[in-house]
Amino acid sequence: MSLIRPFRGLRPAPGQAGAIAAPPYDVLSSDEARVRAAGKPWSFLHISKPEIDLPADMDPYAPAVYAKAAENLQKMLAAGVLARDAAPCYYAYRLTMPGAGGDHVQTGLVAAANVADYDSNRIRKHEFTRPDKEDDRVRQIEATNAQTGPVLLAYPASSTADAQIAAIAQGAPAADVVADDGIRHQIWVLTDAAQIAAITATFDAMKALYIADGHHRSAAASRVAAARHQQGRETSADSFLSVIFPHHQMKILDYNRVVKDLNGLEELTLVTRLATAFTVEDSAGRAHPSGPGEFGMYTAGRWRRLRIKPELIPEDPVARLDVSLLSDHVLAPLLGIADLRRDKRIDFVGGIRGLAELERRVDSGEMAVAFALHPTSMDQLMAVADSNEVMPPKSTWFEPKLADGLVSKVLD
Repeated sequence: MSLIRPFRGLRPAPGQAGAIAAPPYDVLSSDEARVRAAGKPWSFLHISKPEIDLPADMDPYAPAVYAKAAENLQKMLAAGVLARDAAPCYYAYRLTMPGAGGDHVQTGLVAAANVADYDSNRIRKHEFTRPDKEDDRVRQIEATNAQTGPVLLAYPASSTADAQIAAIAQGAPAADVVADDGIRHQIWVLTDAAQIAAITATFDAMKALYIADGHHRSAAASRVAAARHQQGRETSADSFLSVIFPHHQMKILDYNRVVKDLNGLEELTLVTRLATAFTVEDSAGRAHPSGPGEFGMYTAGRWRRLRIKPELIPEDPVARLDVSLLSDHVLAPLLGIADLRRDKRIDFVGGIRGLAELERRVDSGEMAVAFALHPTSMDQLMAVADSNEVMPPKSTWFEPKLADGLVSKVLD
């Protein structure tokens, strides 16, 4: 079976994309989703965060929540605001993110990725998943009989694939939406059988694809496929909804750390002990890391720049990551934080918020120290995945985010 394949996408009817497109289900709390969906009866949040249509004290994992997702999807189908393509298609998806230095643009392919290739690690992972989050996505898929949140994938350098996808993204798009955060989302539809076959062949020749974001969605899709096979049901659950971008176009922002206290240390004692592994310099302004191995530290109203000593950078693809170096030489030995997943003294701040957010968290007294990191690169992510290893928690923050609702995949 092919690595990817076309599918009959479930998409907004003409003129409805702006009313439907919504942020990914996992970037908003239930309260935030209620606010965002207010006055928007067709917002996809009514499907991806269906608890917003139930009492506020409802358990978001209660059976009634998943039933409401299915009910809301059927309402949108009955109203004709969502419609399914008559034949299998590929879709081009372009994201445009405005920025002070110019727009960031990335154009990828919406496709159904093969679950068997995920299971065999040809579609490669770099994170552990949590069973409760997997369970949530399994219930969502089974209730709606659809995959409504795409998995973000990357493909290694391929000028052929780049050109094939660019050829789809020509002329007037089928959907063109500028979201509340200023990100532009555009979708084009490819129905030409010869072009579809050529794209399928190009991707079949690739050694691997890489999960960037969506480990729980892909794991859930695998579980649903396995369950249906056990039931003797051969369905399109054998593939999962994905958007696949060239790795060189993807944008990873820093994922910074803030810690509630100094583990009983005085500020100057901490700085002295840091000198064992780092060169430490005062910074006149915000200490934006200029490259790998460099960190900014903010505490007591003061920025310092930390540079790891080169001899302490190992060859192992996980251990050499900046997130690992910070944990191994600062968080664990000096601040007593060994378990990033469970320790309540640490929190994580996506780089989209900037270093001003780190200052705010510390200056408010909520946190005692903040660390600014250089972003993990796609090459580092792929090296970890190729080694069949996993990254520490909160290693990557991808921007811009995909929208939910522009293309979904029904399980026949």
